[in-house]
Amino acid sequence: MSCQRPMLGVIADDFTGATDIASMLVNHGMRTIQTIGIPDQNDPLIAQADAVVVALKSRTIPAAQAIGQSLAALKALQDLGCQQFFFKYCSTFDSTAEGNIGPVAEALAAALGQAVTIAAPSLPVNGRTVYNGHLFVGHALLSDSGMQNHPLTPMTDANLVRWLQAQSRGRVGLVDLAAVRAGDQTIRACFDKARADDTSLLIIDAISDADLLAIGHACRDHVLVTGGSGVAMGLPDNFRTLSVLAGAGAAALPTIKGKSVVLAGSGSLMTNKQVATWNAASRPSYRINVLDLASGKPVIDEAINFFDAHAEQAVLIYATCPAEELKRIQATLGVHKAGEMVEHALGDIARRLLERGVTHFVVAGGETSGAVVQALDVKGLLIGRPIAPGVPATVSLGAKPIALALKSGNFGDADFFTKALNAFEENYDA
Repeated sequence: MSCQRPMLGVIADDFTGATDIASMLVNHGMRTIQTIGIPDQNDPLIAQADAVVVALKSRTIPAAQAIGQSLAALKALQDLGCQQFFFKYCSTFDSTAEGNIGPVAEALAAALGQAVTIAAPSLPVNGRTVYNGHLFVGHALLSDSGMQNHPLTPMTDANLVRWLQAQSRGRVGLVDLAAVRAGDQTIRACFDKARADDTSLLIIDAISDADLLAIGHACRDHVLVTGGSGVAMGLPDNFRTLSVLAGAGAAALPTIKGKSVVLAGSGSLMTNKQVATWNAASRPSYRINVLDLASGKPVIDEAINFFDAHAEQAVLIYATCPAEELKRIQATLGVHKAGEMVEHALGDIARRLLERGVTHFVVAGGETSGAVVQALDVKGLLIGRPIAPGVPATVSLGAKPIALALKSGNFGDADFFTKALNAFEENYDA
């Protein structure tokens, strides 16, 4: 690796996943810019960054399209001069038997000429750990965690070697915890053995941050790393030996004044808790009835009118509902149609609220976040301090910046919405 900026290029398969890893890199001293889609090669802020994170919306689209978008992002990051690349996906390995994790990882590895690539989704700070190739959420296997009910990527098998093998053309193997705990040399020996055995993808165990740091250091010569944001904590040190990174100043953000809204489209267990916590405090909220939306009722206008009537306070507008109700809605409308209707509605609401002077947006759900930032025409984000693990405060690039907190469905505590709104009032210039 030579010393130049940007050094690390990240391709994330959804918007909240992008902010998750961007936050991890900032916390470990890398000045980081997140772009929405392919970065602008002429943006001077990108030239000053240590890392560039490209946010795609490729998690649930057809695998061929996901590969095409990911390879285009890779080419743009190569043109910027990045020397190492990271394919970021969710720490709950959200995917199906068709992909998209395996197909995209294999396509990127082929483009970069890498024979063996790790897959390391663990994020212990959020309770995601891998042991003997099985993914746990807290003390539960992934398949018993609630993720088996995910509307688009139901995770019904916690055995990631088996799950990734179903998606992949090459052989999938495992680096177990004993090898990880033995340190860099043993981990790298596992890479060499996999290469000799013609194994191209390796699920790698990790149950602590120390494990992830060891894995990151062992991958210092890998041109491609794949996983959740946790393994990225070990990568900045690999660059720190070559140049001085931004350090504490990496998290500096300007303060943005204005009105606030919370938009929730995720059906996850945690987002349901966050909505319930907000409502239990008798704070203003408007629920989008998806079946009313589908029938042509003026749901969006009603949501805007509700906001106008309570604009002196932060308002929650949500389509989040319990799993059983969500299943009934999907049975009526179809899984994809129901999701698209919610995304389009919340995106439209966000755009109209921006016109009303809203400059603080808290958004719950990866697909919802993608729809909202596209509706707001956000091209990129400055990444600040974390509000919760995996969820940083951010400010959009451009002449009229807005503050955003983009939350993956299961991230944050029950009172996350309030914490995020409070974070927007802090001054991140210092």
